[in-house]
Amino acid sequence: MRARFGAFFEMILRLRDFLDVLETVAPARWAEPWDNPGLQIGCPTQEIRKIFSSLDPAFKALRSASTAKAQLLFTHHPLIVKPVSRLDTNAFPGNVISEAARQGIAIVAAHTNLDVAPGGINDILADLLGLTDVEVLQPIDTADGIGLGRIGNLPGPADLSAVARAVKKTLGKPEIRAVGRHDLMIRRLAVVGGSGGSLVSLAREKGADLLLTGDVGHHAALEAEALGIALIDGGHFHSEKIAFKVFAETLDTLLRSNGWEIEIEADNEVDPIWMQ
Repeated sequence: MRARFGAFFEMILRLRDFLDVLETVAPARWAEPWDNPGLQIGCPTQEIRKIFSSLDPAFKALRSASTAKAQLLFTHHPLIVKPVSRLDTNAFPGNVISEAARQGIAIVAAHTNLDVAPGGINDILADLLGLTDVEVLQPIDTADGIGLGRIGNLPGPADLSAVARAVKKTLGKPEIRAVGRHDLMIRRLAVVGGSGGSLVSLAREKGADLLLTGDVGHHAALEAEALGIALIDGGHFHSEKIAFKVFAETLDTLLRSNGWEIEIEADNEVDPIWMQ
């Protein structure tokens, strides 16, 4: 851990210290080439006394961070992915950028680098679902435990209907979509938080009876049906929200263990997509 000598004894967390800690947990080099994790807005020397965590860098999340008197908004999804050619302060992301700068609130994201990291989004999902003998679904590095998705065994076989009920309870989502027979027995489960419909075939190859992910499209559903693997669409938001909240709590403990007295508050955000 690279806690700076002065910051440690002053017990003051600077934005650069937070970025250093985050880099030890989910290095930016693990992110997808198109992604833009890390610092979005802020000054490295900025003092951080409170962190507000939210899945999305939405304007309402920034307002909530301000109300909570936080100096840092920590999100899963980056605020800036593509280069910004003009700043429209009445539209996203310009409204968030201008308001964050005006209020002096820094914004940092940990996205696909956190998805693949040991102890990241997918490891947390696998743990929440009680999976055992967990392995990486799609390794991206020679080192152990780094890669997209996780696959493991349920504590005991259960039919798809029972697993679907457990998933709804775990994710806090009252409605999910599924592909497969209700009585199909599930023993091995693959999880990919966010959007993982493209990994249906790989999940089947690795012996999964079921893939849990979000953003499932029509063609992914047809592919799953043809391959004989069940599919649960828990939604992009819900398949990541609970895991990111757990990660923020872990990060809180990690920062405190290094001498920084810091508070992390989680946003009580809701899925922007609703069903009637």
